[in-house]
Amino acid sequence: MRTYLSLTIVLLSFLHSYGQTKPTDKSLLWRVSSKELKEPSYLFGTIHLICQQDYVWTPAMQNSLKNCKEVCFEMDIDDPNITMQIAMGMIDNSGKTLKDYFADTNYAKLERYVKDSLGMGIEVFARMKPIALQTLFATRSPVCQTPVSYENNIMEEAQKTSKPITGLETVQEQLDLFDNLPTDSVIQDIADMLNGKRDTNEDYGKLIAAYKKQDLPALARLIKESGATDKDIDGFLDVRNEKWIPRMVEKMDKQSIFFAVGAGHLYGDNGLINLLRKAGYTVTPVK
Repeated sequence: MRTYLSLTIVLLSFLHSYGQTKPTDKSLLWRVSSKELKEPSYLFGTIHLICQQDYVWTPAMQNSLKNCKEVCFEMDIDDPNITMQIAMGMIDNSGKTLKDYFADTNYAKLERYVKDSLGMGIEVFARMKPIALQTLFATRSPVCQTPVSYENNIMEEAQKTSKPITGLETVQEQLDLFDNLPTDSVIQDIADMLNGKRDTNEDYGKLIAAYKKQDLPALARLIKESGATDKDIDGFLDVRNEKWIPRMVEKMDKQSIFFAVGAGHLYGDNGLINLLRKAGYTVTPVK
């Protein structure tokens, strides 16, 4: 499992359903500038796992990354301590084991699913929070055997030129997000998947099609149709976006930054694009 990817629910990465569709909304890369900034920064919307044939990376994206002096993700994924922090945060300290959360029938299905899809015994996860399994299953969504990660690829490009790699929030801040999710909802989501009530591959395929078109409004509509709640949107996007803006401003005031965050953070009334504009910045799509 790739370090921080255990913290990422792929569907939630795209949440947002506000604003009206415009041709200019169809871009994954945005230029951020102002009279006060010595040089522009860039905002790029990622999808955390994607098949190689669907990977979108243009010369404009490569040049923007090359011209920036620092790369900033949602978290500092280059931190050598991140794996241990995540592992510790996923341990269930309530006294329950994973089996205590499921009916016997569903647990038997879960045991088979873990073995077939992850190639592991269920006992490996006995002391982990249910959300750990849910996020692991999310990373299995791509229909290819060897999906690639935008974050990993961008990080490797940054390392080639010794660019600093930073994050907009700490591991603990992301862990707190998942701890705030109702456990009953997490269990139900896993049970629905085990019982065939939710086709994650079909959902994922629609998201990928919209992502390849760089169509942020289409991604938003798909998530709205998927049944994401206002609480999900508020916790995973709106609150974080508002918290990130002053942190982004502080970084951009010093030097040019290449921000790479989940694409769902970009669009909408409370998206980063609109919030940056409200803060006085000019934010334009890069085609």
